[in-house]
Amino acid sequence: MLKLFGAVLILLAGTLAGFHQAARFAARPKQIRELILAMQRLETEISYGFTPLPDAFRRLAGQLGEPLRSIFKSAANHMASGSGNTAQESIQRSLHDHWKRTAMKAPERDILHQLSFTLGTSDRQDQIKHIALAAQQLKHEEALARDEQAKYEKISRSLGLLVGALIVILIF
Repeated sequence: MLKLFGAVLILLAGTLAGFHQAARFAARPKQIRELILAMQRLETEISYGFTPLPDAFRRLAGQLGEPLRSIFKSAANHMASGSGNTAQESIQRSLHDHWKRTAMKAPERDILHQLSFTLGTSDRQDQIKHIALAAQQLKHEEALARDEQAKYEKISRSLGLLVGALIVILIF
């Protein structure tokens, strides 16, 4: 009876691990899409609203879901803290602190990292161009993420169950 209970737990753990990985494959394109929309909103805030960067980031944070909300809110707080942090330093610190909570990968982080070099240091038109470029790059990454999701989401679920079953077979 105890062996059966242990086998069920191992099988369940493998299945849950597979479903967790599949959920990460599904979450990545959604988070990238949300980030693209955030870039478009930021472009609007800068071009039409003449909104200062910390305020624009706070507004974006209010419109976004987690974990992107934390990234933008943290960057806004770092910029407005009065400690003399530049936009670049604030964004990079925020990415460092909160990136692990996202399902996104290094290419998306690198795009935001590159964008941080121009935000707050160049004129409005240049910032708008760089934000549009970042949004285009993110669209490309979204397409790649959707391809990965189509390839690996179902495989991850099945593989989790199968690895759990393999472990049960090997143990017993």
